[in-house]
Amino acid sequence: MNEKKNKVRKIFDSIAFKYDFLNHLLSFGLDKYWRRKALKLTGLSKESFLLDVACGTGDVAIEAKKQGAANIVGADLSHNMLKFFKTKSSWIEGNIVQMVAEIMPFKNDSFTNITVAFGVRNFFDIKEGFNSFYNTLKKDGKATIIEFQLPKSKLFKGLYRLYFNNVLPVVGGFFSKNKSAYTYLPESVKEFDEQIAIAELLKEAGFSKIDSYSLSLGIVQVLIATK
Repeated sequence: MNEKKNKVRKIFDSIAFKYDFLNHLLSFGLDKYWRRKALKLTGLSKESFLLDVACGTGDVAIEAKKQGAANIVGADLSHNMLKFFKTKSSWIEGNIVQMVAEIMPFKNDSFTNITVAFGVRNFFDIKEGFNSFYNTLKKDGKATIIEFQLPKSKLFKGLYRLYFNNVLPVVGGFFSKNKSAYTYLPESVKEFDEQIAIAELLKEAGFSKIDSYSLSLGIVQVLIATK
């Protein structure tokens, strides 16, 4: 547990100040669309009270605010990610928490929405993290998860793996000066895709309704689980 937690924290602390640039570059700008689409599918309003877990530099929270959510809390394990989030958005000051998903410092039934974008792979105990989601959400609250997956098409899967395994680590390593961080990404996606069934774990946590969506030829999945 502590080994993975420390590894993840060190990786994201080291790349925080190049994180946005590399996200946009390596996804060809599609990361903005994925966040925007997932939140539109979720449906937010000024009554929404949102907790963005593994918030990184805050792009999901920033998009959620644009879509009408007035009350937002950002949470992440990486101090540097949170620090950079604050430089981008002064309104989040006082509403950020350094924490892991598995141990949330909030009362039960606190939030109408929880989001996590490309962060579930980094949980040290996904089942426990989803249990925390369920407990922390209000009745009828929604957990929205955006995560990479391997595409179903054999041809596209081959091209995707070629890019992920050969291009991404080189480009990411060059700009971030941390090649291991961008080697971890494709390795974690492959391991996650082969071993983790997100919908099943959400059901085990107690969520009764789970809607699934596939974006960009199947390289990204969005799951919206309702309590």
